[in-house]
Amino acid sequence: MLVDRDTVFKGRISNGGRIEIYGYVDGEVSVGSVVVHEGGKLIGKVRSETADVSGLLQGEVRVRNLVRITRTGSVNGDVLYGQLALEEGGDLSAEVRNVPPTLAGDFNIVVRRGRTVAITRDDLDAVDPDDHSTDLIYSIMNPSSGHISLKSDPSAAIDRFTQADIESGNVVFTHDGSNGGQASFDVVVADRTGATSGEPKTVTVTVFER
Repeated sequence: MLVDRDTVFKGRISNGGRIEIYGYVDGEVSVGSVVVHEGGKLIGKVRSETADVSGLLQGEVRVRNLVRITRTGSVNGDVLYGQLALEEGGDLSAEVRNVPPTLAGDFNIVVRRGRTVAITRDDLDAVDPDDHSTDLIYSIMNPSSGHISLKSDPSAAIDRFTQADIESGNVVFTHDGSNGGQASFDVVVADRTGATSGEPKTVTVTVFER
């Protein structure tokens, strides 16, 4: 979508694609990519994957990945971002926060009774555009009928590990051999700033016979 110079648009834009603004937009914008050209203005509530600002962006801004502010750009308001690039001369007058991590995966593991199984990214994954996998730290709570450990020492229970540990195949769940067809544990993940994924998610472990 293109908003030309001398064009004023007020309302809601939601197309999942790209919007380029040379004129004036006031409202709620939810798109994949926002480009505010020099002289352009976007004011309101903005949700996008990326934002490239050479004009004015003002309001409640949520950008999942990169916000780039050029030397002629200005961003004002409440900004939640994944990454930030500010050129010399660009203006940032905002309450700026990073994007917290998100838990993903199917939250389900299958293990033989009394055995050990690796936890993969299909089971449990952390998504965070501005943190390295070594900086994403999982915390485990309320384990039942088993424990989490590292592959190098499966008998030693742990309650913290990193996304890098999962990616390297180094995190395992060991069932304690008890009766019942299900085990579980709760998990949250935090980034290097301490921002978390929110309320704990429960990972269900389905247990089958040897």
